[in-house]
Amino acid sequence: MTTHVRRRLLGRPVTVSVTATLLAGFVLAGCGGGQSAPASDQIVLAESQELGLFNPMLGYGQLGVSPIYDGLLVPAADGDDRIPDLVPALAASKPERVAPRTWRLELKDGVTFSDGSAFDSADVVATYRAAVDPKVASGISTDFAPIVTVEADGPHTIRLTMNTDADPSPYLLVGIVPSEKVEATPAAQWAINTEPVGTGPYRLESLDPDQAVLVARDDRAGDAPSVRKIVYTHVPDDNSRAQRVQTGEADGASLPPRLADAFADGSGVDVAVVATADWRGVSLPAENDFTADPSARLAMNIGVDRTSIVEDVLVGKGEPAGTPIAKVYGDAYNPDAQFAYDRSRAASILDDAGWRPGSDGVRVRDGVRASFVLLYNAEDTLRRDLAVAFAASMKQIGVEVLTRGTSWDEIDTKMGSAAALLGGGATPYSIDSQVYDALHTRVPGSSPYSNPGDFTAPGLDELLDAARESAPGPENDERYRRIQQIYADQPSQVFLAFVHHAYVARSAGWAHDAPILEPHSHGVTWGPWWNLPSWTPTS
Repeated sequence: MTTHVRRRLLGRPVTVSVTATLLAGFVLAGCGGGQSAPASDQIVLAESQELGLFNPMLGYGQLGVSPIYDGLLVPAADGDDRIPDLVPALAASKPERVAPRTWRLELKDGVTFSDGSAFDSADVVATYRAAVDPKVASGISTDFAPIVTVEADGPHTIRLTMNTDADPSPYLLVGIVPSEKVEATPAAQWAINTEPVGTGPYRLESLDPDQAVLVARDDRAGDAPSVRKIVYTHVPDDNSRAQRVQTGEADGASLPPRLADAFADGSGVDVAVVATADWRGVSLPAENDFTADPSARLAMNIGVDRTSIVEDVLVGKGEPAGTPIAKVYGDAYNPDAQFAYDRSRAASILDDAGWRPGSDGVRVRDGVRASFVLLYNAEDTLRRDLAVAFAASMKQIGVEVLTRGTSWDEIDTKMGSAAALLGGGATPYSIDSQVYDALHTRVPGSSPYSNPGDFTAPGLDELLDAARESAPGPENDERYRRIQQIYADQPSQVFLAFVHHAYVARSAGWAHDAPILEPHSHGVTWGPWWNLPSWTPTS
């Protein structure tokens, strides 16, 4: 089914054809003809994420999607069924290759930050240097590992040197910070966390612990957004966010799939289900004798029924995941490197490795039980349900998984001894970024959530390094297919599913861009609201 929707892409009105698959009900309800004008030029969004961390060094606006910041480039697409194009935002044009692994980028002139200061190449250089500065401890430093240097070549030009032959575009999305606001201290202490300054279409007007108010900038070049005010209210509990939308206290929220389904027939509330490269999986600790056994890790991957998890836990809103590479990566995806569910084979692998059923049904080898603790964030009901479903599958093959909800603070301290229900795919517009940290042996500066067990199959690191250093094309697609096959033979963790993000929104009277393929980070910065300047009244 296809419908035509009026959209504004980078300020230019265009008409495009949108394939109405998962988004059909949302796009038709939110943008169909005959809608009355919106009741207000303000929207209120219930946000699950903590407020007051408006800092690109902490991942906010990392992919160029933010009402406050712009990146050099920005993702653009007609829907969520492909990797988005990366088009100029603060850049005046796409990167130009001027020498082997060296690129030149012209910047827009006349751009100002929300504090009135002028944007220039010094701000770009300062932002990228801060992202990899150990003093800043940004948490996103490994995402920029392929960039060797970023240097000014005049006030409105930069030069990038890469350690790869690939196009640098996927690394040019992070929100640019004024050089004056960059601090040589940990990013968690920066002033812009609560007093952000960007070139984006909105500025922060006020911030309280449970509410942030953004207002449209009238001093910015181009058309001012029709949505004049955005109010974010911090509502960490899933059920409470659903209730806020139900009662009309909020105009939108991200919700777990099952809660979003409850709005399917709700008057005036649209449900959007957006495809992602956002995976959920189980990390396996190195300090547990069972999970440290390669045979055990293989058996668990074969013994979990991912299709049932997608159908029962995600209510169909997702896809099985055996590796961090989704089908959306096209020729780089290896359909033969997936784990076919086979409980009998999983049991045989454990038998052959010496893990035999004990008197209570839990397998034992040399007095060690096939048992481990699986921690999940207690505030996240979807992770809870995934953890319980995984534990149920493992019980069928004689493996005891003890699930427990807790805080991220505790999870961070126990990654070596306990498993964790994790998510990933923060930078999916580059397949290298999607895969490298998840599968590679840990490197200095790695996030604690990157391959926590530090298990890696022989030869995998070398292939990952070669793929990172190479340009896209058939030869590199073949490398990534081999990477998936090597991983499938000796997995380091248990990827479960790619989770489609579900949103509920009151958008009657508005026309706007369809959502695009999303990363792990979602919340209400994404979904229907990823490009708020595209929201225009229908009448």
